[in-house]
Amino acid sequence: MLDGRKIMLGVTGGIAAYKAVEVASRLRKLGAEVAVVMTRNATRLVSPLTFRTITGHPVYTEMFEEPRRWNVEHVELAQWAELVVVAPATANLLGKVAAGIADDFLTTAIVAADCPCLLVPAMNHRMYANPVVQRNIRLLRALGYEIMEPEHGRLASGAVGKGRLPEPDRIVRRVVQMLTRREDMVGVRVLITAGPTREPLDPVRYLSNRSSGRMGYALAETARARGAEVVLISGPTALAAPEGVQLVRVVTAEEMRRAVLDHLAWARVVVAAAAVADWRPVEVAKQKLKKEQGPLTIQLVPTVDILAEVSQRRRPGQLVVGFAAETEDVLANARAKLERKGLDLMVANNVGRPDVGFDSEFNEVWLLDPGGGCLHVPRCRKEEVADRIWDRVVELLANATPSGG
Repeated sequence: MLDGRKIMLGVTGGIAAYKAVEVASRLRKLGAEVAVVMTRNATRLVSPLTFRTITGHPVYTEMFEEPRRWNVEHVELAQWAELVVVAPATANLLGKVAAGIADDFLTTAIVAADCPCLLVPAMNHRMYANPVVQRNIRLLRALGYEIMEPEHGRLASGAVGKGRLPEPDRIVRRVVQMLTRREDMVGVRVLITAGPTREPLDPVRYLSNRSSGRMGYALAETARARGAEVVLISGPTALAAPEGVQLVRVVTAEEMRRAVLDHLAWARVVVAAAAVADWRPVEVAKQKLKKEQGPLTIQLVPTVDILAEVSQRRRPGQLVVGFAAETEDVLANARAKLERKGLDLMVANNVGRPDVGFDSEFNEVWLLDPGGGCLHVPRCRKEEVADRIWDRVVELLANATPSGG
């Protein structure tokens, strides 16, 4: 995905500096060239040799080291890079960059760079909430720097709050979006469903499925990166909310249905990627069901078919995309579902395979359209699958009248 792309990775002296090693490793695996610049304090937490081994590039630490070749290295490096990423970015680094201070190799290279710059803050939650730090972040955003919000969770101090460095895979996804960004969905309003739903049996048990929500969240992130306005209606997942996306959390199929109908008129494109439970108990026990009660018989009834209702209620010109998670006769079953529900595009995948689909970072899909077209997307990361789906949606928006329009 990033073959030959040139990235300068800045690492500052926050305890999360160790996570930058994984960021560098993942970027290299995607084909990027990575040059690491470390502050003096960062070298006390992670050895420069670690980064040099992973990246295959020299690691830059001091302004006045003997140059590896005769040039002004911080200027040459800034001109070489297509993207500057600083992870972690401490409060000190944010303050320096906001004030235009260039007193070490990293800040000088940032000031000299004319490429996009992504700053990923990580610090104690009280430091992050400090009004001066928040002012600096607002100023940096206004100046054109991209800021990736820290996560809420347990910090190095033992406290719990907002200040954790996002996980390396999230940082890498953001880098990929910035370097492969297309703005072909600007002004398009997209409604996406994701994740499983849960249908309660009693106060502690429920019926659900193995969906992790990764495919729907990848669709939301990539659509937002391409300029779309996105509402993501999500069942219970362990995933962090995508930045710049309006997230609506639900639990049951009926809650998802109501949320979808609330936003349906707003959307130009609807993508139903959620794995909605097909059945729910007729009655929900008010107390926990006991094993001692003996054999248990539970009567189930079908849940509402959200996708079919969306297709029936769609307004003229609205495009509806469905997902068919199958374990056998994948294409035949998906084609029948496409025709039965009158959709504009069906994404078919085999969830019976352990290497793709449910609870996997990878997927392999077929994109079916009402005219008989079938586009195969071979096994790849779900973010790449999402972009291929949006490529097809953009074609439909530009060249065709939706079948339900």
